Amino acid sequence: MRRLTLRGRLTLLYGGLFMVAGVVLLGVTYALFNANLGQQYRVIVKGTYLSPGPGAQKPPPPSNDVYVMNKDGAVLTGSDAEKVLEQQREQVRQAAIKSLLIQGSVALVVVGGLAAGFGWLVAGRVLAPLHRVTDTARRISASPAALHERIALKGPDDEVKNLADAFDTMVERLDHSFDGQRRFVANASHELRTPLTLGRALVEVAMHRRTASADVKELGESLLTINARHEQLIEGLLILADSEKQLTTVYPVNLADVVTHVCGQLAAEASAMGVDLIRGPGDAPTRGDALLLERLVHNLVENGIRHNTSGGWVWAVSKTAGDHVQVVVTNTGPEIPPYEVESLFKPFYRLGAERLVSGKGAGLGLSIVRSVAEAHGGTVTAVPRAGGGLEITVELPVDPG
Repeated sequence: MRRLTLRGRLTLLYGGLFMVAGVVLLGVTYALFNANLGQQYRVIVKGTYLSPGPGAQKPPPPSNDVYVMNKDGAVLTGSDAEKVLEQQREQVRQAAIKSLLIQGSVALVVVGGLAAGFGWLVAGRVLAPLHRVTDTARRISASPAALHERIALKGPDDEVKNLADAFDTMVERLDHSFDGQRRFVANASHELRTPLTLGRALVEVAMHRRTASADVKELGESLLTINARHEQLIEGLLILADSEKQLTTVYPVNLADVVTHVCGQLAAEASAMGVDLIRGPGDAPTRGDALLLERLVHNLVENGIRHNTSGGWVWAVSKTAGDHVQVVVTNTGPEIPPYEVESLFKPFYRLGAERLVSGKGAGLGLSIVRSVAEAHGGTVTAVPRAGGGLEITVELPVDPG
């Protein structure tokens, strides 16, 4: 069951308190009125004030006794007059009770409804800054690139503004921390590129000497393989650092062209591994960084080829679905437990035996995919296939232009 919102609870509280106060006020008024009517009054009428018509009974002479004249013109005195006065008093009491309780209750309900509506508007205005805090927190949690956003709430220095300022301070510190981390990764990766390139050059020179023995050449091949793996790791770290930055410039990109280009590049690798690469480039216009989007599709298709079985297949398709575009890459392969799927998107995570050092990758492929998708305002979901393999879907905003 869906819980009532804070705005709704405040409205019910305002309206409930108003109704309780109104009922109490109505009850006190009725009690005072009833007590006032319960007091005994004597109405003394002296002298003759009415001129009776022909044949009517003449009123008694002036005296201190109470007397009344009924509608027929008869003059009543003593107990009869008291009885008539009591009846009139009861009629006035019943009319007053009807007016006070029934009409007063209706007026209370109407005014209570107006008070609740006014409380709803006031509560919405009071809670509006909290909604801004919540919306900003959701955008930041959905994409690390949104860490630059601030609430910057204007208004009186109250509890809500203090909360918004504290949230801005926390986000600013997180932004500086993440930015420093990205700069460190990028700088370290750039610094490591030079010695790796130099080492590769020295190994190649040693291998290609005419005096190089077979053992030296074999050792050189092993060193080049290790060097290539380290270069791949550094390149992945650089791409990961770049993909987590805020996109400053975006351009129209059709993912159909990207799928076609990437599948053409990886066709030879798929054929060498005995994997059938099937492409389905449907129209999928979006906006973003073309190089990062190409890397996203490349990592998905390459991941499907390398983590496959001989005689398997990889199917890469792009399409438009409503206000989003999708790239779906499905592949055969080993069985993947559902609880392991989310971990595949963590940096350096490998499944099963691939946790050991292998030549299939550095463990950054799907991490880069998620970072690039989030930087473009998109999402990535993965579902294990029955019989083995994965179906990974990347969803990005469509370009209406």
